[in-house]
Amino acid sequence: MDPVSPIPAIASLLMAIATAFLLMKRFGAPPAQGRFATIDGLRGYLAFFVFLHHSSVWYFYLRTGQWRPPPSNLYNHLGLSSVLIFFMITGFLFFSKLIDGRTKTIDWGKLFVSRFLRLVPLYMFVMLLLFLVIAYLSNGTLNVPIPKLLYDGLQWLGFTVLGAPDLNGIRHTFTILAGVTWSLPYEWFFYFSLPLLALTVRVIPPLPYILLGAAGVTCLAIVDEQFHNLFRVVIPLTSFLGGISAAFLVRSELFRQIAARKISSIIALGCIAIAVGVYPSGLEIAPILLMSVAFVLIACGNTMFGILVNPVSRTLGEMAYSIYLLHGITLFITFTFILGITEARGLSSISHWLIVVGVTPVLLTLSFFTFRYIESPAMHSTTKFTAWLRSRLNISKKRE
Repeated sequence: MDPVSPIPAIASLLMAIATAFLLMKRFGAPPAQGRFATIDGLRGYLAFFVFLHHSSVWYFYLRTGQWRPPPSNLYNHLGLSSVLIFFMITGFLFFSKLIDGRTKTIDWGKLFVSRFLRLVPLYMFVMLLLFLVIAYLSNGTLNVPIPKLLYDGLQWLGFTVLGAPDLNGIRHTFTILAGVTWSLPYEWFFYFSLPLLALTVRVIPPLPYILLGAAGVTCLAIVDEQFHNLFRVVIPLTSFLGGISAAFLVRSELFRQIAARKISSIIALGCIAIAVGVYPSGLEIAPILLMSVAFVLIACGNTMFGILVNPVSRTLGEMAYSIYLLHGITLFITFTFILGITEARGLSSISHWLIVVGVTPVLLTLSFFTFRYIESPAMHSTTKFTAWLRSRLNISKKRE
């Protein structure tokens, strides 16, 4: 079998849907929340597509020792284009909040606390897993000076804004997480830019938040090497703009009616098919624009023939961040510890993908419980934590 055949991707996706269905039956379906139900359904598929992308990357990495995109338009787009659509989702949801801020007050403190609690707790859990894997691979031996180990560890704890170095002399440390952390500095960049972007829609944040946003954007632009490459910046920023355009279009009743039609589902699928069929990856403006058209239609209410509002899709969507962060370490443990590199390298393409299909329910079950016991409690504590933080700040001001 061709190692980049679409058949294994379809089989893995069906296994993921079956696993999500069983989890939903056992623990209940998540409620349909908010105005943008289609976005909730979209997230899980995007995260799972990134898992499929890296499953393909691992096939060739085991045989060549080189971590590079697979020789397949489909599997390349499953990775990069899915992440770029995640950026569109971020741009859409948070610019929508800015536009809504014209008529209702934005609680900027709560907004930033919510972003901290959304990203940090699960990320710290994944960092713990990463450090445990490094300790195991190192046989508990210190291979570098302690100051270097601490500094390198802090770089990882800081969302790899300062880099993603090898830890304790373990080469290709980034492969343990499949390199997925590259996208997170862009997310932080966008969040810090929100007070500045608010000014473009005549929403005036309090001065401290404008200063915080300016400082955050400036620091990220200076210290993160990704932002020094114009090409690497233009592509994500173009994706954010796709989401921002949807934030305006969703306010048009006429456009929402057009987006909800079945013909719009066909148009969205057509745009995706053209992007995947014609362009090797999402690293060009044309495929991003095509993906943006598909995203705008979905954000404005297109359900893709009802798939995106199905309870199973919402169940997958809840786990999206966990799937995204945990799939790399799941693949690493599978191929390195459970199978062993030598054995994994000798697998046929069919056997490799059967392993991936078998790993799928493990990944989803783990992701379901990390969402349930790490992500969800943190998100639900936003109001309480914001109030506590404000009370501490008031105490500090009074003492001064």
